[in-house]
Amino acid sequence: MTSADVFRLVLLSAIWGGSFMLMRIASPVFGPAIVAEGRLISAAIFLFILARLLKRSDQLLSHWRYLLTMGFFGSALPFILIGTAALSLSTAQLSVLNATASIWAYLIGLMLGDETFSLRRFLGFALGISGVGVMFGDALFVQTNAIAIPLLCALGGAFSYGIATNYTRRAKKVEPFVNAHGSMWAASLLVVPSLFFIPAKAPATVEAISAVILLGIICSGVAYLLYFRLLRDIGAPSTLTVTFLIPLFGTLWGALFLGEAIGPQTVMGMSIILLGTGLSTGLRPSWFKRFKRD
Repeated sequence: MTSADVFRLVLLSAIWGGSFMLMRIASPVFGPAIVAEGRLISAAIFLFILARLLKRSDQLLSHWRYLLTMGFFGSALPFILIGTAALSLSTAQLSVLNATASIWAYLIGLMLGDETFSLRRFLGFALGISGVGVMFGDALFVQTNAIAIPLLCALGGAFSYGIATNYTRRAKKVEPFVNAHGSMWAASLLVVPSLFFIPAKAPATVEAISAVILLGIICSGVAYLLYFRLLRDIGAPSTLTVTFLIPLFGTLWGALFLGEAIGPQTVMGMSIILLGTGLSTGLRPSWFKRFKRD
């Protein structure tokens, strides 16, 4: 892994960590459906302009089946679910629960026969679930209705990312820019029906509008280009180290810009979930192995 790859990895982590803070700002104003649609349209337009400037001919229609599936599980569904969770959960909680995507990806791969059973990795799954229990603690019993739905939505979004991860393994390979560009257009179409059932919650504000635009251009458009570029250059195992960095940045941005408190329960739950994620993915990035040899 080159220094440029490391920079892209850290930058991607910082951007995606910031996406949870921006959803915390925008979702209480617009609601999760409008935030998701605004984010997707902004990203799609940004990537379309970039494609024209680069004089690219992506031939998106030739990959329409792949892009619709990837757009649904990789963007449309998780954006709405996590946006719903953002109405109640903190930035730290959202970003940590999102880290379980790697755990779900392993379990789905196991069921599909693409992964082999490992006691170490299954222990990671158990740790990840127990970490969720530690993070939310008594609130799950005292405020069951208030916590259960946003918690399930956040985990559902992570589960959807797990499906998308396994789909990209099985589907035909699509060039990174086409993957990012096409999936944004596909997802924006798929979110449209939800706009009629999940209305806005409050009058628009400059802060909320800015948050949606940043979610689209930076956290989706730029971030997906970085993500697919890393997948191509350093492979999935090393790219998955982003999973461990996103919660750190998410917690940092939430504390700095939203004044969210970081209690010992959150830190302990985060540590257990991230440990479980590491075990369940069997993550041994190439740069770490080279470091050990050196």
